[in-house]
This record gives sequence, C-alpha cells and structure tokens, in this order.
Amino acid sequence: MAHIIVVGNEKGGSGKSTTCMHVATALVRMGHRVGALDLDLRQRSFGRYIENRQAYARREGLDLPCPDYRDLPEVDQASLAAGENVYDRRLSAAVAGFEKDADFIIIDCPGSHTRLSQVAHTLADTLITPLNDSFIDFDLLARVDPDTSRVIGPSIYSEMVWNARQLRARAGLTPIDWIVVRNRLGAQQMHNKRKVGGALDQLSKRIGFRVAPGFSERVIFRELFPRGLTLLDLKDVGVERLNISNVAARQELRDLMRELKLPGVEIDF
Repeated sequence: MAHIIVVGNEKGGSGKSTTCMHVATALVRMGHRVGALDLDLRQRSFGRYIENRQAYARREGLDLPCPDYRDLPEVDQASLAAGENVYDRRLSAAVAGFEKDADFIIIDCPGSHTRLSQVAHTLADTLITPLNDSFIDFDLLARVDPDTSRVIGPSIYSEMVWNARQLRARAGLTPIDWIVVRNRLGAQQMHNKRKVGGALDQLSKRIGFRVAPGFSERVIFRELFPRGLTLLDLKDVGVERLNISNVAARQELRDLMRELKLPGVEIDF
C-alpha cells in the first residue's frame, strides 16, 4: 500500500503547498512514484503549482520529474449509501485510484477546518504540519500562558489530530508519525523564537509530535511558483552556479527529508 503523507494545519500562509511540492518532487527525483491530491478545492495552490510546472516544461521542452496530480473524482449522488458523505467517497476513491500507481501519496489540506481535511488526517501515515515560527501560529497547536509562556493545553488543531489518532487506533492502523516543521526561521535566534522553540519542545512531549526545521524566509520560493519549479530544478533550467542562499535552501530541504524518516527513502541529492 502507498504511504500517505498529509500536509496540514488550519491556518493559511504557513508554507503547506511549498512543502508539498518540494517533498513530492524530491521523492520523484529519487525514483519513487508519487501521487498528489489538493483538498483545497477553492484555492488549489498545490494543484496550480504542479500545473505551472507541467506548462513550463512543455513550453521550454524540458523533461522535469513531476508527481502524478489528480483532481478528486466526481461521484454520482445516487450511488451514496444512506448517511454517506460525498466528500468521504470522493477522497477514498482518489486514494484507491493511486494504490497501484504510487509508492507515496501526498495530500495538501486547506488552511481551514473542512470535512475533507478531517478525513485526510485519519488516512495519514506521516503528518507534516508547517508552522510559521511565531506564537500566532503556535496558538493553532496549544494555548500558552502569556506571562510564563507555559503551555496550558492543546488547541483546536491538536484535538483534531488526537481524534484522527484515536480513529486509526480503533481501526488497527499504524500510529500517525506527526512532524511539526518550523518555517520562516530567522537568521538570528531572537528571544521570541527561542521561546517558541521551548514551547514546542514542551508541547511535543505532551501530545506526541517531532519538531523539525523547515524553510527560512527566502525570495526564491516566491519566484519558483509561477514556473512550478523547486530548488532541485535550478540546474535543469540553466542555473550553473547556485548562490549561497540557494545552496542553504537545498540543505534545508535535505535536512527536512532526513527528518521525515519516510520508509525506503535514502537521501541522494
């Protein structure tokens, strides 16, 4: 069966689609078959990222490794069982359609609470939660005492992950490997970032996730999206010498892929 990677939280602008595209492309470049789904049916940032890549490759005559992106299939309402949710059926049909064609399925969730996102979390073998390195984003995971920065208790998103874990346990499935990825880390370790790091370490022990460094704030990520490119494609599109920032960004991706500890994946880029 394909290993399912879900990238999600309930806040926009945390780098979910960038993370999806780079993880998916890295896996494809290492020889793995990767299916891709975007559950943000309105904005479709991940889906548009892949479409941009396909259009750019056709336009430039390039053979760029690409995940197999598919839209959720439409479902005849008359075929639903009594009480069955149409989105549940569409998602399960999409995942089943990849089972013979993919080693990994990567699913991008919307930055809000939806039925599709809720169900996707129950399917996750690996859950990646990108988080901007601030207490504004941290509030998604837990409530914090404003005076002491002590974690008071889990917040809405953590509770949803907990419920997904319970459902998987009752179904006899393997536990979710949950990784919280700290994005937009500053070059300097400011006091607030140290406090966020301490709070994450404290919370990780309470509710069971691993913390991994993600991507720093870099202009290149905004430049790559329109052409559907990733950090791994720069030499393919004529960039002979990577600048220091690009080299550092590739190393961040390499470190992230190692931290994910995906089955059968050996980092070779």
